[in-house]
Amino acid sequence: MADVLENKRTATRFRILAEIAERQPAVSQGEIAEAVGVTSQAVSEYIRALVEDGLVEKEGRSRYTVTKEGVDWLLQEATDVRRYADHVTDDVLGNVQEDAAIATDDVSEGDPVTLSLRDGLLHATPGEEGPATGVATTDAEAGGDVGVTGFEGIIDFDPGTVTIFQVPPVRSGGSSVTDAETLTDACESADIVVATGVEAVVALRRADADPATTFAAGEVAAEAAGRGLDAVVVSTADQVGRVTDALRDANVAYEVTELA
Repeated sequence: MADVLENKRTATRFRILAEIAERQPAVSQGEIAEAVGVTSQAVSEYIRALVEDGLVEKEGRSRYTVTKEGVDWLLQEATDVRRYADHVTDDVLGNVQEDAAIATDDVSEGDPVTLSLRDGLLHATPGEEGPATGVATTDAEAGGDVGVTGFEGIIDFDPGTVTIFQVPPVRSGGSSVTDAETLTDACESADIVVATGVEAVVALRRADADPATTFAAGEVAAEAAGRGLDAVVVSTADQVGRVTDALRDANVAYEVTELA
């Protein structure tokens, strides 16, 4: 376990050093005391020890900066805490986590089930024949929702694709200069269609297609691709950057196509 979680003094030292790093160079010991929950005198003693240990440098009255050694110590302790948190999240809570799935057949509480993704939703099938399994925590009829825990293995599925169709702004022709036939074909083959921008919505109407949403298109497409669905995003030119930023943040590959 990380030292800052085992030793109260080390934990206080860590928090005070982090507060100094956040507030430097003008450091109010009273504010740090209030934030950490100790007395101002205690903060003064901790800071004096941090200076003596070379983790903090005093530059004048109430002016302190964290040294390179102090930054390295903070990073190391923070890394240890993160590793422990990951252990709790993945190894401890992962074994007791409960999620909901759609039962493909009648299931009874305690039955082993095989997990799969269908249409972007988690499904549970009685038996342990697949690469990902769990245990039912509730009874459910076929088509009903069932609780599942004790997850093991990895669900076998291929990530979905994201294709972005860029529509010119209205001053450059907007939806009137888009290839409606190409857009219609793309939407018919996609699992989900989203849009952002007025010109994009009108272009979809011209292609006889309705978007699932006109908000947070990039985030929705990224979520869909992560669940194995193929997504089409129709976006006005000035909104494409926001869409691609969301996809890059989610590490989702995409392709941009001009629709004009």
